[in-house]
Amino acid sequence: MHAPPTAPRTRRRSRALGFAALAVAMLMSVPTAQTAFGEEARAVPGGGDLGPNVHVFDPSTPDIQGKVDEIFTKQESAQFGLDRHALMFKPGTYDDINAQIGFYTQIAGLGLNPNDTTFNGDVTVDAGWFDGNATQNFWRSAENLTLNPVSGTNRWAVSQAAPFRRMHVKGGLNLAPDGYGWASGGYIADSKIDGEVGPYSQQQWYTRDSSVGGWVNGVWNMTFSGVEGAPANSFPEPPYTTLDTTPISREKPFLYLDGDDYKVFVPQKRENARGVSWANGTPAGESIPLDQFYVVKEGADAATINAAVEQGLHLLFTPGVYHIDETINIDRADTVALGLGLATIIPDNGVTAIKVGDVDGVKLAGLLVDAGPVNSETLIEVGPENASADHSANPTSLQDVFVRIGGAGPGKATTSIVVNSDDTIIDHTWVWRADHGEGWGWETNRADYGVRVNGDDVLATGLFVEHFNKYDVEWYGERGRTIFFQNEKAYDAPNQEAVQNGDTKGYAAYRVDDSVEQHEGWGMGSYCYYNVDPTIIQEHGFKAPVKPGVKFHSLIVVSLGGNGQYEHVINDVGSPTSGPDTIPSQVVNFP
Repeated sequence: MHAPPTAPRTRRRSRALGFAALAVAMLMSVPTAQTAFGEEARAVPGGGDLGPNVHVFDPSTPDIQGKVDEIFTKQESAQFGLDRHALMFKPGTYDDINAQIGFYTQIAGLGLNPNDTTFNGDVTVDAGWFDGNATQNFWRSAENLTLNPVSGTNRWAVSQAAPFRRMHVKGGLNLAPDGYGWASGGYIADSKIDGEVGPYSQQQWYTRDSSVGGWVNGVWNMTFSGVEGAPANSFPEPPYTTLDTTPISREKPFLYLDGDDYKVFVPQKRENARGVSWANGTPAGESIPLDQFYVVKEGADAATINAAVEQGLHLLFTPGVYHIDETINIDRADTVALGLGLATIIPDNGVTAIKVGDVDGVKLAGLLVDAGPVNSETLIEVGPENASADHSANPTSLQDVFVRIGGAGPGKATTSIVVNSDDTIIDHTWVWRADHGEGWGWETNRADYGVRVNGDDVLATGLFVEHFNKYDVEWYGERGRTIFFQNEKAYDAPNQEAVQNGDTKGYAAYRVDDSVEQHEGWGMGSYCYYNVDPTIIQEHGFKAPVKPGVKFHSLIVVSLGGNGQYEHVINDVGSPTSGPDTIPSQVVNFP
């Protein structure tokens, strides 16, 4: 891709001209399709079974606890393993359940409403496998269930890439591990917790469009938008950043059962949202039958996936690891590409894993893109370069879409996610250059840039981006907004020279280009832990033009244990971190 622009861009919106791409699958009525060479080929079939890694239960299933325990035993410490699992529970009531959730495991109810599937029991994440430290409890999820916790409080001690969505907890929620060891960041959306939420040792957390019975404490950065019962805005003491509503949101699509038929529900976009989307029973949105999806299973290739999209099918990736040798292209409006069980896509030969056209309403959700050993210039692109169509009525969204570079093995990518389309919603992403595992090192898993936004009116809610060799986030589009940002600079920088940015010491974690006239952010933190060379100085965590339309609220930088230091929070504003103590430096509002 071309280098980013350095001067203000002239962007021109173009409205759709009264037609929409077909979203109806060509199934029984079209048994063949034309290939590129004119021969007839069998059409890709829609629907079918969900494969061996989707485990479906109903209340009469024997030994549910035994099966759940079996999967947890395999996945508890399998941080970079290859198994993927989805535990799906039909509507009904399940007694005496404690579903412990390990790596690459999704647990979800199959009702249209979370209250359709009730556990008299718990869905638990703890950190016994890592000596009570929850900072590596990644890549798992809980969705669309109601819990009556046995002790009155459910434990969900996670860090990044572990969403708690569309859940109803009839009790409290504890976000810390047993023993209150470290935990480092997480995400709740569209959930109702009747009791108190206790983050305790959680350093940062974002909660969106939910309802809580109370919130106990905060460490560095607790951010809320559209949350009934959220604490009042009070940053930095206590460190609460609270917005009454979320300006734009659309909940993640999910699989459910309509009688005996599987469908995917696609929630409707909401504006100025507050509270859960399902409070009045049936949520607003659209149901799509499973026979309009290509059910992707391990062994499927990119050519078949692309053929399915071209003939009008949506994509449902079953739990598995998918190696591709060409880009998955989604150029049809309203296409849903939904992954179950942390379905993982690996580009083997340096291609971009996924490209989305400049079209309305594409939904990417529940996918992990893992960089391959050959450098990819980009891993995910939303819209082509210079995209200009207006998608404000029906934006494309990325939800629980995660990127990993290294960790499971050598991987490289110049820029992980590039957003060119206007109005895109980025709702919970963790874009991570590995700092542990296999195949990591300053050059081994080289990845200069995390997220680059060129589109206008892009909104990020829950933006987690970490450890990139240069800028973690760069923003060139106008009227961008970020609600909650969590960042760690690359631990493994060998020395000051390796991160020197011209005359500037280090690359900002979040940089807004000088050309931008309007931008706003809330609840944003950057942390450094330069453990290879603790003398490294980071000039600032954030960089932005000083203009009336560029505003930030509740900014924080932290030196973890004195391993590296920040001179300022944003630009040349904010006091330095200093010494071995982990004492945050904060800026409440900028400018």
